[in-house]
Amino acid sequence: MTSRIFAIGDVHGCRDALAGLLEWIASEPADQIVMLGDYVDRGPDSAGVIDLLLDWSTRRQMIFLRGNHEVMMLNSRTSDEQLHFWRECGGAETLESYGGSLDKVPPRHWDFLSATLPYYETEKFFFVHANYQYDLPLTDQPPLFLYWEHLRPEPPRQHDNGKTALVGHTPQRDGQPSDYQHLIALDTFCVGGGTLTAVECNASLRYYQVDSEGKSPTQGQLR
Repeated sequence: MTSRIFAIGDVHGCRDALAGLLEWIASEPADQIVMLGDYVDRGPDSAGVIDLLLDWSTRRQMIFLRGNHEVMMLNSRTSDEQLHFWRECGGAETLESYGGSLDKVPPRHWDFLSATLPYYETEKFFFVHANYQYDLPLTDQPPLFLYWEHLRPEPPRQHDNGKTALVGHTPQRDGQPSDYQHLIALDTFCVGGGTLTAVECNASLRYYQVDSEGKSPTQGQLR
C-alpha cells in the first residue's frame, strides 16, 4: 500500500474531536500525519489532547508543528506578564485541564511543546501553522508569519517553491476547508462549534471531518 500524508487543522483542546478524527481517517503505520499546531487553549481538555498525540506518536509517523498558542504556553514560564497574556488568550482553560497550575504540567508535555517544528515540507506540499512570505525560503520565514499572521484580507500568492501550502490559524467559520488552489486553509473552527478537518494530501485532496464531539463523520473532495 502506498503511504499517505494527512494534515490536521487546529485542535484547541478538543480531545474528543481529535480522537474521533484520528480513527475516522483510518491511517496505516506507513502514513504520515502532520498536525498544524494550536493543540492547546480555549477548548476543554488541552492536557488530554497532548496525551492523545503522544500516544499516537508511538504508533504512527506524527509531525507536530508549532502554533501561536504553543508559543504562548512556552513563553508563559518566562514572566508573569507572559503568563497573564497567555491566560487571556485561552490559556486559562488549558491551566484548568492541568489542575490550575503550571507546576502540574508533566515534563513530557513541556518536552512535546519544545520539540514542535516551525514548518514541514514534502515533494509537493509544505505545511505551516499560520502563513508565509512567498519570496523567502521556508528556512528564513519570520516567526510573525509562521505563527501569528492571518490570511486576511487575502492569502499570500503561491510560494516560490511552487508547492501547495496547508495552513491552519485563520478560522474558517463555516466549518469547511478553503481551497485557494495553491493554499488550503484547514482551521475549520472546531472549538467554536465547527468541525475538525483532515486533508489527505494527494491530487484530489480528499478531506475528512468530525464535529466537536468527534461524531458525525463526513468526507468529501476539494478537487
